[in-house]
Amino acid sequence: MMKVIGVRFRTAGKIYFFDPLMLEIKKGDHVIVETARGIEYGTVMAGIMEVPEEKVVQPLKPVIRIANQRDVEQEAANRSKEKEAFRICLEKIRDHGLEMKLIDAEYTFDNNKVLFYFTADGRIDFRELVKDLASVFKTRIELRQIGVRDETKIVGGIGICGRPLCCHSYLADFVPVSIKMAKEQNLSLNPAKISGVCGRLMCCLKNEEETYEELNRRLPGIGDSVTTEEGQKGTVQSVNVLRQLVKVVIDAGDEKEIKEYPVEKLHFRRRHSKKEKMELSKEELQELERLDEEEWQRQEQELMNRAEEAQRQNAKNRQGNRRQTAQQGGEGQKPFVQRTEIERRPGQRSEGGQRQRGGQQRQGGRRQEAEQRQIQRPETKQQTDERSGNRRRHDTPRHQNRNRQNSQNQGNRENSQNGKNRYDNRNRREGRSPEGQRGAGDGQA
Repeated sequence: MMKVIGVRFRTAGKIYFFDPLMLEIKKGDHVIVETARGIEYGTVMAGIMEVPEEKVVQPLKPVIRIANQRDVEQEAANRSKEKEAFRICLEKIRDHGLEMKLIDAEYTFDNNKVLFYFTADGRIDFRELVKDLASVFKTRIELRQIGVRDETKIVGGIGICGRPLCCHSYLADFVPVSIKMAKEQNLSLNPAKISGVCGRLMCCLKNEEETYEELNRRLPGIGDSVTTEEGQKGTVQSVNVLRQLVKVVIDAGDEKEIKEYPVEKLHFRRRHSKKEKMELSKEELQELERLDEEEWQRQEQELMNRAEEAQRQNAKNRQGNRRQTAQQGGEGQKPFVQRTEIERRPGQRSEGGQRQRGGQQRQGGRRQEAEQRQIQRPETKQQTDERSGNRRRHDTPRHQNRNRQNSQNQGNRENSQNGKNRYDNRNRREGRSPEGQRGAGDGQA
């Protein structure tokens, strides 16, 4: 354990720990301490106390002294000088034409540095601005870009509730706020109603989150099934979180009634929060798991019983349909199976030839069915691709010219063969020698 004091430097700023040494310091005193920015003037928000070493950021710097009257006067002079520095910086920003919004100017206690806080949409090249400010103030200059939430924290204002902003009055750190918190508290999801002056979700949504989580854990969800003390079952229509009242729709004969019950008079399965689950012991968690497993088995057994009952009912219906069909067959013509047996009996008592012809007929019928199935079977993708590929291959200009040339050559051959046949027939009618002899005789002549 270490002895420390808590010091704050700005309104609603973060509290830092310092070593009080042997000084008698109490809450509300002003002290002079050394920080990373230099010598600072701060206010003690927490007196001397002991804290674990894990919570202290090392190295722990000591308090220089308790502020005297001269230190108080110097701090007041610095506050007045900050207004003049703010005005000069605004003029320099306009002269350089920079798209930045100046928020605040701050002097360190020893006047070793001047800090300017600003906001901007993107990155700003303020190197020339820093040179001009350094030539005016003759000290170190630091320009720090901040966000819209930090801007609101520094400037302050009045919220939609009519009170000073939480971040400017007492909130030291910004806490994460999500839209889930607004849903948990049944607030309107209109951004204009749940957003603060900075344009972000209101920080006060975090204040009542744990309370609403605990209240909602005791209530059933809308649409859940509940049972009243009288044993009536109904469905939850709406809930009142703060009053812990539930409106339930109950079937009263052929009509439905809406009744409002306190949550203590309803039976339902409660929800468990994350915090409650973490606080349960190992034996309690095992008991909860066992109860959940039993509930699951019971529901599964009910489903199996319903399925068996449905199967038995379907079997009874099919049996009744068979009996009705058999009765209709007895009154009118015979059943289909009996006709088939009657038709087969003469063929079985006939000779082998008849049976063979019957077998051939059956074989022919099977072949015909197979051919029909083969005809009806759609062609495969490979066959379709081959057929389309052949068609595409023969549709090219090269193959078209080749096909045209082949057809012309074939026509020439047919014409020459027809002319030769006519010439030979004429020679035979005139009694001339064949073509080979004629060629030889003509050659000798």
